[in-house]
Amino acid sequence: MIKEETYPSVLDNVYQAARRLKNVVVRTPLVINNNLSGIYGAKISFKREDLQQVRSYKIRGAYNKMAVMPSEDLAKGVVCASAGNHAQGVAFACNTMKVKGTIFMPLPTPGQKLEQVKMFGGDYIDVVLFGDTFDEAKDAALEFCCDKQGIFIHPFDDQDIIDGQATAALEILEQSGEPVDYLFVPVGGGGLAAGICTVFRELSPQTKIIGVEPSAAASMKKALENGKPVLLEKISRFVDGAAVQKVGNLNFEHCKNVLHEMAVVDEGLVCETILSLYNKDAVVVEPAGALSVAALKKYQDQIKGKNVVCIISGSNNDITRMEEIKEKALLYAGLKHYFLVRFAQRPGALKNFVLNVLGPNDDITFFEYTQKNSKEKGIAVVGIGLKQSEDFTPLLNNMKKYDFFVNYLNNDPSLMNLLI
Repeated sequence: MIKEETYPSVLDNVYQAARRLKNVVVRTPLVINNNLSGIYGAKISFKREDLQQVRSYKIRGAYNKMAVMPSEDLAKGVVCASAGNHAQGVAFACNTMKVKGTIFMPLPTPGQKLEQVKMFGGDYIDVVLFGDTFDEAKDAALEFCCDKQGIFIHPFDDQDIIDGQATAALEILEQSGEPVDYLFVPVGGGGLAAGICTVFRELSPQTKIIGVEPSAAASMKKALENGKPVLLEKISRFVDGAAVQKVGNLNFEHCKNVLHEMAVVDEGLVCETILSLYNKDAVVVEPAGALSVAALKKYQDQIKGKNVVCIISGSNNDITRMEEIKEKALLYAGLKHYFLVRFAQRPGALKNFVLNVLGPNDDITFFEYTQKNSKEKGIAVVGIGLKQSEDFTPLLNNMKKYDFFVNYLNNDPSLMNLLI
C-alpha cells in the first residue's frame, strides 16, 4: 500500500481527490489478460475503467471538480461539453449533488451515450445537441455560460479534473504488486494522460508511459511535434471518445516531458481490437476504450517479458455501430474489398464474372446494380470477401484481365456512407 505522507506534496491534491472519491467511484480491478499475455510473451493487465458506474473513468474528474466548487458557483448551474463520457460523469454528479446542469453534445453522438447521460442526470440535467465535433459543442457551451452565467466544467483542461483522473494511477500502483514497465493510456484531450503522468513521474518514474491516439485525430502527437497544442483542421469522429481537435494546454504541460512516446493506431485496428476483446475475452469496449490494447501490436518487441498495463477507458458503445465496426475491421485486415465493376448488359455477364474472376474461396458480399437499356455496359458496386488477404492480387489481376475493373473503392472516404 502506498503511504501518501512519504511522497512529495505535488501529489497532495491527488490523495485528497482519492479520499473524496472513495465512496463515489468504483475501485476498478487490475486483471491479467491471459490471452494477450500469451500472444506477446509479457504480463499484460487491464485496468478496467469500463466497469465504473458510468462505464468510463470520466466520473473521477467530473465528480472531483464539482465536489471542490464553492456552493455559490454550483447554485448558478454547471455546463459542460462532451462527446459522451464526460457528460455522463457530470450528469451523475449533478444528480448526486442535486445541482442543475446543461450538457452540450455533438449531433453525431451515439444514441447509447445520449440515453445514458439522460438516465444518470435525470431531472437535474438538460441536453443540448450542437455541432459536428466536440470542439463545436464546447464553443456553444462556453457561449451559453456567458449568456446564462453558468459555470463551465471542462472535460480535461482543468487541474481538479486532472487530479480526479489521477486517482486511477494511484490504484494501478497499489494493485500491480510489482513495478510497471509499460503503461498504455488512451489520449483524447489529455486529462487522463496528464493525471497518469502526474502520479507516475513521482512514484514510478521508470515506467514508460505510451499515449495512444487514433491516427485520424492525433492532437497530442501533433502538439509534441510542435512544442505546443495546435488545432487540427480536420479529424475523424469515429473514435468519438478521443476525437479532439486540440489537447488542453494544462494537459500538454503535464505530459510533454513525461510521456515516453505517442502511438497512433488506425481505425481499422481499433475495430479489429474491439471484436477480438469481445470474442475472446467477453470484454465490451467503445472505440476509445480499445486504443491502449490496439497499440500493443506496435510494441510487441519492446514489451516482451515486461509487466504491461493497458487502461480500458470506457465501454459506452452503441450496438448499432457494430456493423460499421465489423466492416472497418475486415477492410483493415484486407479481407473485404469494394470495386466499381463494368458489366456488359447481356444475359450471362454476372456468370462470366463469377467463373473467370473470383477465386475458389472468394465470396460476393455486396452487389448494387441497375440495368440501363440505353447502354451496352453498366457499372456495379461489388463487395468481395476473401478468406485470406493474399487472395487480393489474383482477384484484381483477373478483374483487369477480363475487362471488369473500373475503380477500387476501399480507400474512398465516402465508402462507409454507401455501406452503412
